[in-house]
Order: sequence, then C-alpha cells, then structure tokens
Amino acid sequence: MLSAEQLKPVYERNGRNAQRTADELGIAASTLKGWPSYREIRSPFIVTGRTTLTNLQTGEQVLQWERESLDREREEEARRAAFEALAAELPRVPPSQAPRASEALLATVYTLTDCHVGALAWKQEGGDDWDLTIAEETLLGCFLHMIQTSPASELAVVNQLGDFLHFDGLSAVTPTSGHLLDADSRFDKVVQVAIRILRRVVDMALAKHSRVHVILAEGNHDLASSVWLRQMFAALYEKEPRVTVDQSPLPYYAVEWGKTLLCFHHGHLKKNDQLPLLFAAQFAPQWGRTTKRYCHTGHRHHLEEKEHSGMIVLQHPTLAARDAYAARGGWHSLRSATAVTYHKAFGEVWRTNASPDMLQAA
Repeated sequence: MLSAEQLKPVYERNGRNAQRTADELGIAASTLKGWPSYREIRSPFIVTGRTTLTNLQTGEQVLQWERESLDREREEEARRAAFEALAAELPRVPPSQAPRASEALLATVYTLTDCHVGALAWKQEGGDDWDLTIAEETLLGCFLHMIQTSPASELAVVNQLGDFLHFDGLSAVTPTSGHLLDADSRFDKVVQVAIRILRRVVDMALAKHSRVHVILAEGNHDLASSVWLRQMFAALYEKEPRVTVDQSPLPYYAVEWGKTLLCFHHGHLKKNDQLPLLFAAQFAPQWGRTTKRYCHTGHRHHLEEKEHSGMIVLQHPTLAARDAYAARGGWHSLRSATAVTYHKAFGEVWRTNASPDMLQAA
C-alpha cells in the first residue's frame, strides 16, 4: 500500500488527475480517492471535516475522506481582487466644470433605497407594474425632481442605500437564503440598466452641486454587486476631483458636515434603535465633534422616523412596486423618495419628496 509521500509525486506527474494517477498505479480511482493527502485543497476551499477508516486489529489507517467547502473569507478576498482588476480597465470620466454658485454651508442627501432593479411586479397582483423599463424611468424621473427642487448645496450625497439590484448573480435568488425571486430579464441586462441609472444620477448631481459623494451601500439582495459597483464607480470617476466614492468594506458609512453627522446603513444587520450606539462606537471621533446627528436607513420598504439616543433615524420607503412575495404577505407602503438638505451648524433645513404618482401626473 502506497504512503501519501509515495503517492503525491505520481499524482503531481499526472497533472493532479485522479483517474490518470489510478491508471498508472493499476488501482481503482475510488480507492485512490480514499487516501489522505492525495490532493491539495486549493483556495478558496478549506477542509471542514474528515472521515477515517481504520483497521481495528493493526490500528493502521486504511482510507480517509475529506469534506471541503468554500472559505467565505478567502472567497470574498478573491472576488474583491477580481473586481479591482476589472475596474482598472475601465475608461475614466474626465474632470468637468463645477456650477458657478452653490451654498457653501449646505449638503443635500439624495436617497434611493430598495429600488430592486431587475424585479418583476404585476399590477393585478401587487397594485403596480415594475420591470427594467419602468424602474429606469421611475428612478431617473424621481431623482430629477429632487434635484430640481432642492437647494444648490455645496455637497450632494448620492445615497444609494442598498438592494439596488433585485438579485445578485445569474440565478434570481436571494444571496443568503436562496429564496426564488420574480425577475425581469437576464442578469447581464439588469447590470447594464443599473449602471446606466447610477451614471446618469451622478452626472445630474455633478451638474448642480460643486462636489458629489457617492454611497453604494451593501444590501441583503446585492451583497456582491455592491462590491463591484463601488470598485467600478471609484475607477470611473478617479480623474474627476469633484466626485468621491465611499469605499468602506463595512456596511456602515458616515459623512461629517461641520457640526452635523450624516450616517448610513441599509438596515439588514441592525435595527433602528441600535444604530446610534453602533455609529457612536464605529465613528467615535466624528460623533464627538458633532451635535446634530442623523442616520438614513431602508430595508423595510416603509417610512419611519424617530429620534433614538441623540440621533434622528430616518427609514426611507421604496420607489419599487410590490412583487408577489410582498403582495401575498400583505405588506403595503407609500412609494416615494426623499432628499434632505443639512446645514453645517443647524442640521436639517430642507426636505423634498418625489413619487411615481407625480411622474404620471406630469
């Protein structure tokens, strides 16, 4: 019986192919696969368990089976590296001329959350239709209205707060639980529309505001897509000094604006009343320097606003129509998007809303 040390060079010589190795040794491939260390576990896989067959009379190990699974941490590192490499090949947006006048003490947060680009909804089932075409028209129309009715503040925060894409890959399922989703079209087309919407949104903000800060937050529907979106937009606008893209790998984001602290989290990992303590700990210096503190969140698809422990938490509703899952579950919400303008010293000073109904009435 060959030892693992004797077996390994034969295995390597045969290009790490179990069948060819077994043929050279004159044994069955199933026997070979039982030997320990006949193959090397390669990243991003790790061994998560072993089963060993031992000769009880001699104590000799006869066979061993290894169970392996993806190392989630290494998988995420590999995926992030791939996204960075892809972003390195993208054409860059050249610098553009800033608008002539802006209010230096003001910052406006334009929030789009739970847009679910790629979802499919049927009016007879959920009350309104929703597909890629409707999503693009609705999101851009509502954003344009918010831009036109907000002050010309120095800073615009394009706050894409997560779940921008309805599904996160080639299969229309939720990335963590694998629940089947109602989807419109192929993932390639969903990605094209999503990028086109966000590009136009950033360009609209650039035309009105002196500086634009872009948040592309992690949501529970687009865990991986939020990574490549951040990498892509950071690369696209790296030569445009008026645009910054938040690159935080954690799903918590903050902007310090004078004495006003603006915080952001999709809402899938922390409840609203837990957010003040989290941001006070995560961004302790910024928390200590500010007196007006606000947090923007989404995830639950309906409006809620409440002060918790020295921070006002604004939970934004969605612009997307209800899919079958929401409709059958009996969940309702008034569809809208909100832009809020903040003063460096006084906190919130202006608010404007947009809804699909407004677009239809125009």
